[in-house]
Amino acid sequence: MNKPALIDVLGVGNAIVDVLAETDDAFLTKEGIAKGGMTLIDTDRAGSLYSRMPAGIEMSGGSAANTMAGIASLGGACAYIGKVAQDQLGEVFAHDIRAIGVGFDTAPLIGGQPTARCLILITPDAQRSMNTFLGASSFLSSSDLDADLIRSARVTYLEGYLFDRPEAKAAFFAAAKIAHDAGRKVSLTLSDTFCVARHHAEFTDLVKQVDILFANEGEALALTGEATFDSAVGALAAKCPTVCVTHGPKGSVIAADGKIYKVEAAPLERLVDTTGAGDLYAAGMLYGITAGLSLPTAGRIGSMAAAEAISHVGPRPQRSLRELVASISA
Repeated sequence: MNKPALIDVLGVGNAIVDVLAETDDAFLTKEGIAKGGMTLIDTDRAGSLYSRMPAGIEMSGGSAANTMAGIASLGGACAYIGKVAQDQLGEVFAHDIRAIGVGFDTAPLIGGQPTARCLILITPDAQRSMNTFLGASSFLSSSDLDADLIRSARVTYLEGYLFDRPEAKAAFFAAAKIAHDAGRKVSLTLSDTFCVARHHAEFTDLVKQVDILFANEGEALALTGEATFDSAVGALAAKCPTVCVTHGPKGSVIAADGKIYKVEAAPLERLVDTTGAGDLYAAGMLYGITAGLSLPTAGRIGSMAAAEAISHVGPRPQRSLRELVASISA
């Protein structure tokens, strides 16, 4: 008999410190930056780009870590596994995530790459162009997995951005096996079309072991090879029990048990920065699912959490998301 779950969601991902700055399209063109996407950069490029960026703000980030921050703000119990270095930014990341109520005890990397950072350039149309130096975060391996923690979580949530090094891929499959052997669920976010393109075959295999899949329209089309949004959702639903696909201002679609639920985007007074929209949508969905709410209700919580995230600079909520739950009836 499986033991009762002690936490709602455990996130596994890249532990990153975000550097966010507002700029214009001319700066992106000058620096050769692909607008709206994520580009992996090395140590030299990280240093040179940082030196030329406009003044900005620095805060702990990382996709799955942002999702855990959202779940904690909603009142859920969560923890995080991610690799930082034994340096100043690593200490900042650990302090920040613990301070918002997310458990974090992964041992730091000693004597290797520095803590990861993501240089995020935000243009006036609210698009974010991410330049990511993975540093220590990419060295997470199966040895960093806390099997007891995975067994204690209702859902283990895996971040596609981490899926680059062979050690990280092995950790994903190992975490999924531990969770399923304990009768728990596994969730995955595809993270980015570039991630899908780099790891198409392996992502296709991993999705078969996933219970709750998150993707945006571009990622869904890239993974399935389908030509339309609806056909991509159908193709994913044939592989995974619960599929959540975001569709920008059109909202999202949830497919489960042969049913399709369409969820409208939440009203938005001001669009400032799309960073973290998908992360916070996943937070609302996972919070709702682990709280036993209906999928459409969970989707509405996700939409409202995403709307809060994109109403300001930075990917994490700036007010308590518990207020959102109170405004939605199951």
